[in-house]
Amino acid sequence: MSGNTEEMSKALKATTPGFRDIPSTIVRATIVQASTVYNDTPKTIEKAGEFIAQAASDGAQLVVFPEAYIGGYPRGYRFGIGVGVHNVDGRDCFRKYHASAIVVPGPEVEKLAEMARKNKVYLVMGAIEKDGYTLYCTALFFSSEGRFLGKHRKVMPTSLERCIWGYGDGSTIPVYDTPLGKLGAAICWENRMPLLRTSLYGKGVELYCAPTADGSTEWQSSMMHIAVEGGCFVMSACQFCLRKDFPDHADYLFTDWYEGQHPEVIVSQGGSVIISPLGKILAGPNFESEGLVTADLDLGDIARAKLYFDVVGHYSRPDIFNLTVNENQRKPVTFVSKSVKVEDDSEPHDN
Repeated sequence: MSGNTEEMSKALKATTPGFRDIPSTIVRATIVQASTVYNDTPKTIEKAGEFIAQAASDGAQLVVFPEAYIGGYPRGYRFGIGVGVHNVDGRDCFRKYHASAIVVPGPEVEKLAEMARKNKVYLVMGAIEKDGYTLYCTALFFSSEGRFLGKHRKVMPTSLERCIWGYGDGSTIPVYDTPLGKLGAAICWENRMPLLRTSLYGKGVELYCAPTADGSTEWQSSMMHIAVEGGCFVMSACQFCLRKDFPDHADYLFTDWYEGQHPEVIVSQGGSVIISPLGKILAGPNFESEGLVTADLDLGDIARAKLYFDVVGHYSRPDIFNLTVNENQRKPVTFVSKSVKVEDDSEPHDN
């Protein structure tokens, strides 16, 4: 009997891996910290392609771009807006900004999809989307096979952004189940909205992308909190821009972080960063220049973090707190057609 027990024990040891033998999945993620080429969308996309190729050559599997990279974040633009004011120059400024935005899906989306396919990377791209004459701040998602997966429209523009961007609805808050992990995004100060974050946690987000225009030190604290709260990897991508990167316009009002108005002054200081679910900074923040911020993500850290805290799992109280998300698309105009059968008078009728 004891001999059989020993043999069974040996068999179990041969077939059952120990804790240290279970491999973790490693994903290499890269943030592109770079400026838009303002008023020139083709050159902006060309510049993106160069960065994507550079990231892929270093083994990146996921590449994340900042908020509004295509079309541009209109930092300092005022569009001639004031209460009760209608400004001719401001209207023309908006005309140019609208011209730089892209239709989704459209030819620019196809180019980005091809870049993702060619470089075999999953791609998250910040863009200004135009739907007719309304603009949206949008994150676009692409697979490594070159498929456009879908988009997230920013649900709440901040401050003066509300005068130039529309509001996204609950129909574009996706989390995509990819071979790399569950991929989603919240844009800039949306990340301060607890219920929006919770909706992403509820969909199981693991690779949490946070394209932003906020390069402040306070923002770094928010990203750290989200990584720990959500038990997910956070990739915050912000543009790094100099004054010379923007079109020359007397009405622009840049944040006065730095004295002087010479062309080399920094007006968007970056700060792109990658943080683990355990609250460890894996790469960045970069406040110095354009460039790539890269880290290897050990997806095993997600389970390690959630042992103690799973915000929509064992650490939730659905008997007390519950979130309902309306995912229906909200349209301002709905056309309802009624099918009417028309009688054919050419045929004889019985009286």
